[in-house]
Amino acid sequence: MDLARGSPRDTSDLKKQASWTKRHSHRRYNGAHVASIGPNVIGFDDGPFAPDHRGDVLLVGVVCSRTRIDGIVSGKVRRDGANSTRVMIELLRQSQFGEHVRAVLLQGIAVAGFNVVDIHGLSRALCLPVLVVTRRQPNLHEVERALFSGAPHGRPKVMGAKRKWALIQGAGPLEALGPSRRSQTRGTAPAWSLHVQRAGLSMDEARDLVVATTLHGNIPEPLRVAHLIAGGITTGTSRGRA
Repeated sequence: MDLARGSPRDTSDLKKQASWTKRHSHRRYNGAHVASIGPNVIGFDDGPFAPDHRGDVLLVGVVCSRTRIDGIVSGKVRRDGANSTRVMIELLRQSQFGEHVRAVLLQGIAVAGFNVVDIHGLSRALCLPVLVVTRRQPNLHEVERALFSGAPHGRPKVMGAKRKWALIQGAGPLEALGPSRRSQTRGTAPAWSLHVQRAGLSMDEARDLVVATTLHGNIPEPLRVAHLIAGGITTGTSRGRA
């Protein structure tokens, strides 16, 4: 079952999704215009939690026009659960920003531990491109081991591990997002090195989106600010870099 679809018995949700898709199916992300008009995007990140925490974890979404913050949404996702895709869809659809956002940014493919996001289901449900951004390419062997073995010691077994692993594999490869050839030729190549997974946009469009939404460091501003807000609310102070 696609995470974005919810329960097959929930006809109300299915009708809402069909209505949203019909109204927004014309939306197509146009990377060629990102730098000139400034995209309205939302970036999601989760709050910190203790290793022995069970239950819900804070999820924050920051809406930006380029690097200007326009709004905040927040909700809860289950630690190692399966509701991250649904919650993100609901937060955006039910907010005043749903009609204006043109792309979704994630910092990693999972939140709240192993609450894995179905990036292709999220893209289809919202009729928007989804871009996953990470600083380093994760060791998928270690990810698989953590999913199925209960490592590190004392960590509870992850429910639905087989399905979560399928979502991780189905998201597509992590690609190095280097500077464009044009920027290298002109000597204007950005000084960041990121890896991305993408749904609904090309590599050139992904690069344009990152450049247009990055202000400090090498992480897009919606993700950087979402990280700071989620940490500040959860622990009383923000720590570390996004």
